Amino acid sequence: MEFCNSFIFFTLLIILPLARCEDTGTVLFVDSSSHQYLRSHSPDDGVELSSMSLPEVGAAVSVLLGFAPSSTLSASGSSKLNGILMPNPLDRPRSVFMLEIKGAYDPEFVNLESGLSGNVLTSKVHAGSESADIQLPGEDEVSIVPLNEPLSDYTDEDIREFASFIGGSYAADASKTLNGELAVPLSDAVQINLHLSKTGDREIVGSFLCLVHNIKRAIHIHEDLSQNVQSPSELITGSFNSIKAFKDQSDSEGDADRRSRLFTVTLSKIFHLLQKAYDGQIVGVIFFSGSSSPKAEKGLNVMFKPRRTPRWLVEDVKVNTSIQEVILVRTTLAWITGIILLIATLMGSCCLLRMPLTRDTLLYSNVKLD
Repeated sequence: MEFCNSFIFFTLLIILPLARCEDTGTVLFVDSSSHQYLRSHSPDDGVELSSMSLPEVGAAVSVLLGFAPSSTLSASGSSKLNGILMPNPLDRPRSVFMLEIKGAYDPEFVNLESGLSGNVLTSKVHAGSESADIQLPGEDEVSIVPLNEPLSDYTDEDIREFASFIGGSYAADASKTLNGELAVPLSDAVQINLHLSKTGDREIVGSFLCLVHNIKRAIHIHEDLSQNVQSPSELITGSFNSIKAFKDQSDSEGDADRRSRLFTVTLSKIFHLLQKAYDGQIVGVIFFSGSSSPKAEKGLNVMFKPRRTPRWLVEDVKVNTSIQEVILVRTTLAWITGIILLIATLMGSCCLLRMPLTRDTLLYSNVKLD
């Protein structure tokens, strides 16, 4: 008996801390710069909203795309969406930039003067160990552009264009390609220098180039879709490894902080580029999963609902009956019915014309006849 009690005690001692170590993430909803799609909260209310679950975040993305949320959404989840989204269902951006960052959330992310410090709503997310699905109606109603398409090869000129895009400069090494130095001034007059000779710096620069390349590809797709009479909704989605995943042996704590700031500046430039291309009709959803493992699965997965087969009110035609026979039968019945109605009309007219007026009970119903 004493052994059983000890076993139960130690089992609970192990299980309870694991239950409390549920992964907690953070989601940022970034509103448009020229159009309000999210509710604004006063400073007295605080920037951070009530905590959400992954299915509720997926439902918010579906509503922003112009689709109805999942039928399994609870009443409390609907109330949370009502506290984030504007109530007009006819005024949705129908375009969402959703980026999942595998890493912990940095509170200084929205405090930097990077353009993301406008209407940004922050909420905790109880991610747990399971992922959630974003239910979408079909591929013909929504266009999905992945951000994780690999960039096979890039040159010093590509890095120079990226440096110009984020307001920095790149000094290439004349003796060896992809061995130069990328210098980017940050918002507080602090400059970050990335040396491509380091493994960590080269990996992070390659990730930035891949992200910007796929964003420009999404903009080209949007320009093609906007030429259609009825363009579909657009979801630009992908994941990005935490800045802490790009480490080198010579890195210090200050280098990691500067890299985080560089990522914020890059993400701000990307969102400004999307705002300009989409005329402000786009909302950003940035999800920090809380897990820094690059091999961790995505928390939000895009799923298409199975399309139901429509039920048509059409007469079933037997296989052994030809279309000509059906047309002949229908034509014969139509002619016979028409002839019978014509004969009945003529006979009724003749009887009415030959009837004495005083015998018409409808006209002379009150007349007393001899």
